[in-house]
Amino acid sequence: MSYLKIYILLIGIMITWGLNVSVIKILVEHTQPVTITSLRIFAASLIVSLILYFLGLIRLPKKNELFYVFGGALLSVVFHHFFLAEGLTKTSATNAGLILGMGPILTVILSMIFFRKKPTIIRFLGFICGALGVSFTVLAGSGGIHSINMGDVDILLSILSQALSFILINQASKTMDPRLLTGYMMLIGSFILFAISLWKEPDGLALLASAPPSIWVAFIFSAVIATALGHMGYNYAIGKVGAAESSIFLNLNTLFSLVGAAIFLNEAIVPAHFLGLIFIISGVLLGSGALEIWILQRKNKGISA
Repeated sequence: MSYLKIYILLIGIMITWGLNVSVIKILVEHTQPVTITSLRIFAASLIVSLILYFLGLIRLPKKNELFYVFGGALLSVVFHHFFLAEGLTKTSATNAGLILGMGPILTVILSMIFFRKKPTIIRFLGFICGALGVSFTVLAGSGGIHSINMGDVDILLSILSQALSFILINQASKTMDPRLLTGYMMLIGSFILFAISLWKEPDGLALLASAPPSIWVAFIFSAVIATALGHMGYNYAIGKVGAAESSIFLNLNTLFSLVGAAIFLNEAIVPAHFLGLIFIISGVLLGSGALEIWILQRKNKGISA
């Protein structure tokens, strides 16, 4: 698959993930967060397994791949989703949005540490633009940053664990199809999260019985489209273009989250959001390497001419 197709795939995934923020907010208003998260990820793992079966990709992991399977399940599923759910009950949406927007920066820093990979000046500027864009966009919707609290620490642990998982996925993709890795991670992580929910939310399953039918429509979208297909596609992209390059597209989450909030939750979009949009798009073009590839192609055409 060409880089252009992978970038289009990543943009599509960011649209579903952005809309999924509003969908999850609707879900947790009628259910217990850890319980519904564990069930959502378990349902997604079944969808992924079914797709892998038809693709003929199912196999048992090798001994040297077990570390990536269990490590990815803990980091990408258990820690990320648990700390995210906990943090959102203690901190503001502004603080959470800003900290989650640090994902691409954390990923490229971790890539530099583990792979001794230094970004070019253009890509580094892209990460800075992306972070600024996320900051402008989130701040525009709430008016400022509140005081740091333990919820902020939880959100930071959430995005840090996800960034670490991207590094593991990048390494595992050398011998294991990232889509297969996704299925194993979701299945194992959902069981661990469900065990946590039984301890932390003993009435979680009972509350599901009183949930309205519209909740299950939201559940299916979140589990199948955003979680199963979204994570399969994203982890596949990591294996093709790298963790740092893929992570820059996470900045688009903020934009599409705002669109989803306006459509589904009737939240306002103010002019300052458009300033954030400019920085976010600039960050994607610079940080993903798309601009560098375009410049290189132009140079090669000039040389061949």
